[in-house]
Order: sequence, then C-alpha cells, then structure tokens
Amino acid sequence: MFEHDFLALFPEIFLINATIILLIYGVVFSTSQKYDYPPLVCNVGWLGLLSVLITILLVVVGSPLAVANLVYNNLIIDNFTYFCQIFLLLSTASTMVMCLDYFKRESLNAFESIVLILLSTCSMLFMISAYDLIAMYYMWAPDVYEGSPTIVTAFFSIAPKISILANMLRVFIYSFYDPTWQQLFFFCSIASMILGALAATAQNKVKRLLAYSSIGHVGYLLIGFSCGTIEGIQSLLIGIFIYVLMTVNVFAIVLALRQNRFKYIADLGALAKTNPILAITLSITMFSYAGIPPLAGFCSKFYLFFAALGCGAYLLALIGVVTSVISCFYYIRLVKIMYFDTPKTWILYKPMDREKSLLLAITVFFTTFFFLYPSPLFLVTHQMALGLCL
Repeated sequence: MFEHDFLALFPEIFLINATIILLIYGVVFSTSQKYDYPPLVCNVGWLGLLSVLITILLVVVGSPLAVANLVYNNLIIDNFTYFCQIFLLLSTASTMVMCLDYFKRESLNAFESIVLILLSTCSMLFMISAYDLIAMYYMWAPDVYEGSPTIVTAFFSIAPKISILANMLRVFIYSFYDPTWQQLFFFCSIASMILGALAATAQNKVKRLLAYSSIGHVGYLLIGFSCGTIEGIQSLLIGIFIYVLMTVNVFAIVLALRQNRFKYIADLGALAKTNPILAITLSITMFSYAGIPPLAGFCSKFYLFFAALGCGAYLLALIGVVTSVISCFYYIRLVKIMYFDTPKTWILYKPMDREKSLLLAITVFFTTFFFLYPSPLFLVTHQMALGLCL
C-alpha cells in the first residue's frame, strides 16, 4: 500500500524535494563571500521553471487508469485530479515565466520568492486531490492584491482559484441536493457578483480593480458550482480555464508596464498612441472580461448562465446578466482611457521581453478564436465532470 501511494504521489514528492534543493542552493550561494545576487535569482527562477515542467511531465506519465484512494482515503487521484493538476502547474509555469524579467527590472534580489511560489504550488497540488474540506477564499483579496508585489498578485489571482474550486467540488458535490448547502452557495455567488460589479466601478488603481474583478468572476464560477449538475460543473471548468488565460494575459501586460511605474488606471492614457500593439491586446482582454461576443469571455458566461437556466436557477442567471452589464462600464472605461484620454505626462513604453510576448500571443489567440473550435475543451471538461460525479 505504501509503495502504491508513493508512486501515485511521486509528482508532488518530486516538486517538494526540488524546491528544498533550490532553497539550499540559494542559501549556500547567497551566504558565500563571492556571489552575485542577480544571477542567483535568475538561476533559481529557471531551475524552478524546469522543476515545474518536469512535474507536469510526471503527472502526464502517471495519469490514472482508475480511481485511486490514497493515504487512508484522505487523498483521491482520478481524471478530475489529473486535469486540474496539469492546469494548475501550467498556470504556475506561466507566472514564473513572468517572474524572470520582473525580478531583473525591479531589482528584487530575493530568490526566496520563487521558492515560496513553488511551496505554495505543492500545497495546492495536495489540495486538489484532498478528499476533505481544507480552505476557503473571498474578502482579503483587494488589500493583498494592492499591497503585494505585482508578480505575487498575479500568482494569487491565478493559481489558488484552481485548487480551491477543485477541492470544493470534490468535497461538496455529493451534498448539493441538501437545500441548506445549495442556498449557501447561491448566496455566495450572488454576493460575489454584486460586490465585484459595484465595488470595481469606484476603483482608480489597477490592481484593486483587478481584485474586485476577480471577486466578481468567482461569483460567476459559483453559478456553475451552485447548480449541482454535470452541466454546471462543466461550465465551471470551462469558465475557470478561460478566466485563467485572460488573467495571465492582463497581468503580463501590467508587469510589462510596471517598468514605467504604472499604478493608476489614468496612467493608461494614450497608450494606443505610444504602444498600439499593447493597447489592442489589453482591449481584447477587457472586452473578453466584459463578455462581449464572440470572445472567449462571452462563451464562458454564456455556458454558466445556460447551466443556471437548465437547473431552474433563474435568479442566478438574471443577476449574472445584470452584473455583467454593470461590469462593462469599468472594463470598457480602460479601453476609452487608452484610446481617447490625454495623459498629464507622456510615457514612452519600453519593448516587452520575449517571455511575456509569447504568453500574450498564446492567450490573445485563444481568447479571440476560441469560438471557432471549442470542442477540445468541451470534451476534456465533460470527461472531468463525469469523472467527478460517477
């Protein structure tokens, strides 16, 4: 039994050990008399990214042939776990790609940040496969998002939602027919959508705006969670996949603009004239966040609202549509500022590094053309939903 558990958890074990080795490597070289910190941070970053990619390979190679209960039924490995862990690791890898240039530009000589991201990822991998309730997430987000370094904000905006929603699905999926649980998640969904839509309209700082936007999108995702049906779970999985891609895109842009001390929404003034490619990229992402067809964000909300109508949750669908309309105000306001406002100080933005450029190209392409061929994501999420419910 122990050998079976060890082999099934080998990806997590590998990532934990790789992270510890990176920590030892960083401590040894940072405390030596002859060391140069920036190369050390760069080396730890690349080795950390390599560790995440190897972990993805180990998860793929060890894909489950059947459902496996591990560690006295405290952990479970199945297709749902498998796909969510791959998605989480890809999200972490995307964040670490953004890290590489960020530490160099911001002159942050802290290899420990990379180690902490890896340790957080290890915890989230176990959270996905956990078979009992571990953690909950919502109101501290805006303050943490604003006060943290941008790369930390990007990580917390992307990765934890995957593991937490996966764990909540695992724990509560068999309790949805209890009216008490269903009413609780209905309320959480409605409260998150309303708070995210109304609070974001009053924000003038970019990171706080993204924080409230994140709260609103969690509310939309909870629509699928609240339905308690296969269609609802599938719409949630489609929604979280599209949300993560859009968020990777917008934080790559925010990090690229950080070299000019970009902080307030007004700082985007005339971006269309100084950097038209970045402006149109951010515009596409904002339109997708707002749910403008035929972009991926519209498809995500359409599937979630359709799942709500299918299970009779008409109030959820109605509030979702209303808050989506309200959210158009602050998303499209960013586009208006970029194209029509005149800034107090004109900023000549520097070229983006290759890593972020690649991330932007991939995410914008998917966001723009998802509607042409959504079948692969449909098939994968349907298989995940069936594996969780059966």
